[in-house]
Amino acid sequence: MLDHLVLAEITHTTLSSIIVVTGSFTILLALLKKFAWGPISEIMKKREDQIANDLDSAEQARINAAKLEEERQVKLMSSQTEAAEIIKSAKDSGETSRQKILTETKDEVSRLKEKAQADIHLEKEAALTSVKDDVADLSLQIAAKILNKELTPQAHESLINDYIEGLGSQNETR
Repeated sequence: MLDHLVLAEITHTTLSSIIVVTGSFTILLALLKKFAWGPISEIMKKREDQIANDLDSAEQARINAAKLEEERQVKLMSSQTEAAEIIKSAKDSGETSRQKILTETKDEVSRLKEKAQADIHLEKEAALTSVKDDVADLSLQIAAKILNKELTPQAHESLINDYIEGLGSQNETR
């Protein structure tokens, strides 16, 4: 019976310990709910909201980055098109300038050729006129000498030689 008593005593102590621990645990839960649960729930809610906002911000940043990439691609294509147009314009302008220079050069060559031909013609005319004048002078001189002298073959040869020497000295003085 002592055993029963000891056993009853142990059971009673254990039961009272269980009641005290359960009561303490219930009080602790009530205190945690009253003082800690609200702030912990609030902290968790703020953290949840912050994570949701960060995810939304990340998604918005990704969308913005995609838009910026698309705008950059459009601008790149535009600048490539513009560069191609500038190059084409420069080529066209260069070809136009080349054609203009060729045309002007051909016109200048034609003009210079015509001027040279005109100058040659004028010089030829002047030379022919000079030769005609010289022949006329020579004829007049010969005629004057013939009229003044009767020509023998020696006189004729002498007259020609004198005339040639006189012609040479006249050309030197000109």
